[in-house]
Formats: sequence, structure tokens, C-alpha cells
Amino acid sequence: MATFAYNAINAEGLEFDGVLSAADLASALDQLRLRGLLADRLEQVDDGHEKGSTVGAFKGVKPKSLQIFSRQFATMIEAGMNVVGSLVILEQQTDDAVLESVISALREDVEAGLLLSEAMARHPKVFNRLYVAMVEAGEAAGVLDIVLDRVALQIEKSEQIKRRVKSAMIYPTIVLIFATLVLIGMLLFLVPIFTKIFASLHGQLPSLTKDVVAASNVLRNDWFILFPLWGGSIFGFFRWKKSDRGRPVWDRMRLHFPMKIGLTIRKITMARFSRTLSTLVAAGVDIIKALEITGQTSGNWVVENALDNVRTRVREGATIAQPLIDDPVFPPMVSQMVRIGEETGELEKMLGKIADFYEDEVDASIASLTSIVEPVMMIGVGIMVGIILIAMYLPMFKMLSLVH
Repeated sequence: MATFAYNAINAEGLEFDGVLSAADLASALDQLRLRGLLADRLEQVDDGHEKGSTVGAFKGVKPKSLQIFSRQFATMIEAGMNVVGSLVILEQQTDDAVLESVISALREDVEAGLLLSEAMARHPKVFNRLYVAMVEAGEAAGVLDIVLDRVALQIEKSEQIKRRVKSAMIYPTIVLIFATLVLIGMLLFLVPIFTKIFASLHGQLPSLTKDVVAASNVLRNDWFILFPLWGGSIFGFFRWKKSDRGRPVWDRMRLHFPMKIGLTIRKITMARFSRTLSTLVAAGVDIIKALEITGQTSGNWVVENALDNVRTRVREGATIAQPLIDDPVFPPMVSQMVRIGEETGELEKMLGKIADFYEDEVDASIASLTSIVEPVMMIGVGIMVGIILIAMYLPMFKMLSLVH
């Protein structure tokens, strides 16, 4: 898909200019004709040079902005406005410059004859598969306003969980950074002072003191190797855990982390799974497609793989609940509630209740986790500083004992 800049006039002689996306020059001309415009100038431009020129240019749309956009869009559609008219108003009202570019591109594509879902699918960095699938289902069922409102609720719930996790991570992160700086500072500045004193004594140093002095020497003399190596290791780890080989291993490990961390991650995953599937079912998305999208947006390879199996079993004629019961990834409460939902015809309602339950559980787990992690980290910092201080004073204690 190429990007074209145009200057054109309409039947009334008014002049318009802008950009549009099309497969080739002929398609771009066709789009202008559909809008009632006669091209005076039409030329292909480099990607990213014009406002709204490419999908890749649309980055950094905040979830809050997307939530407000969805809610306002739903209200306008419910009030009887058409899609193009709603997009024109939303484009003028939004404070997010990036989202404004996205809405402008959506408006142009819809005016050119694309469905709203098709236009949104061209911007995967802004509208994920969940969003596009729900809008597509809403268009097909004629309930676009209801679906957009549900999308806004989904974004809100998802962001609530992220905020809870981030707020719980603030204190441990600060402590970890502080501890690292203290360790580096002691090794760079405190240990060398003691090293000079030990050198003047010409005595045999304890093993612990030798290890700390060696660590200090490495940090001081080989920092230009150590720091890039440390940074490269972190970068390599993040690359590995996102790779096809590393992601399954890492996601399995995450579910079994100690100190209730793994349990909390499992609850977050179950909350996301239940809320997403509930939203898709409520929007009228086909259950096979809903399971596929839920797996892809679950955030964990183990759950995604399990839902692939569920989708295969359902396609073969099984209920949704039975594969969930057979898979230990899903807690018994989840599978039993899903079974009841299928039997009573209220799957959406039951999935919503599961999501509500696990979102409350996430709050309680994070509070409990914080109360456990905080003292553990303080003890860890104390032990780290204590080891260095003991290592520095051990030779002095040894020397004093020899004097007596």
C-alpha cells in the first residue's frame, strides 16, 4: 500500500489537499472520484513524511485516549450520526495528535468505501485484533454503538490491572535501584580505602575480604567491559523471552515464580482471558474466532497454547468447558463456571463474573505480595551491605586478636 499526496477540486470549484493510501496511482484516482474530487496534482510520497501517511507513523496512542475515543464514538452512533460524521467531529475534538492522524486516515478510508473495521485493520499498532474483531461483529449485527461501548469498558478494565501491577512494582524497583547504586558506590569508593590500609599491613587477608577486593578491582579496572556486558545481557534476555524459543520457557517459568508472584501472574492472566472472551462473546463474535483472539491477547504463551487446543476441540464438537477442565492451566472454578454458563446459555455473564472475581483477587494478591516483597528486599539490601562491611573489618579484627 502506497501513500499519495493530492491537490484536487470538487464540482463547486473548492480546492482540497491531503494524503491517501492506495495500491497504485489508478486506485488513488478512483478514491478521489468516489469523493467527487478531480485531481489537479497526485504524486506518491515517501512513507512517514506526511500526516497519517503510514500505519508505522501511528505510534504511541495512549489507552486512555483510545478509551475516550471509543466511548464518544459509541455515543455519537447511538445518537443516530453516521460513521463519517462521527469521525469528523472526533478528529476535531481529540487532544492526542497521533490519534487525530489515525482518525483522519479512518475517515478518508471510510469515505473511500471501506468498512470501519477494514479501515481500523490497516492500523494494527493502534487497533489490535480484539478491537477490530468486535467492530466487525458490531457492523455485521447493526450494534456498533454497543460494541464500541464494550470496547471502551475492555480498555478500562485492562488498564486498571496494568496500573495496579505498575503501582505495586514502584517500591521494589526503587529499592533495587538504590541497592545497586549503594553496592557500586561501596565497591568503587569504600573498598579501595580499606585496600590501601590492608596493603600497608602486609598480612594474610580472609577469603571473604579477598573476594570483595577482587570484585572492587574488576569494577574499577574493567568497567568498560563490565557495563556493556551487563547491558548486553539485559538486552539479550528481553530479546530471548520474546523469541519463539524463549517465550514458551519464560511464560512457563513466570507461572511458577516463588513468593506468590507466579500465583498473582496466573490470576492476572485468568482475569484478562475471562474479560476478553466475555467481551467478544457479548459482541457476537464467532466462538472459534473469539477463542483465537483471546489466546493471542492473553499475554502468556501457556494460555495461548491451551486455548489453541480448546479451539480445536470445540471445532470437533466438544463444549468449551471440557477442554478447560482437562487442562491444569485453568483453575477448577473457571472451567466449572464456563460449564454452567454454557448449560444455562449465559456464557457471557459467567465469564464476566469470573473476570470480576479475578480482578478483585489480583488486588488482594498484589497487596499481599507487596507486604512480602518489601521486607525481603530490605533484608536483602541489609545482607549485601553487611557482607561488604564485615569483609572490610575482618582483617582489623584479626589484627587486634593477634595484638592481644
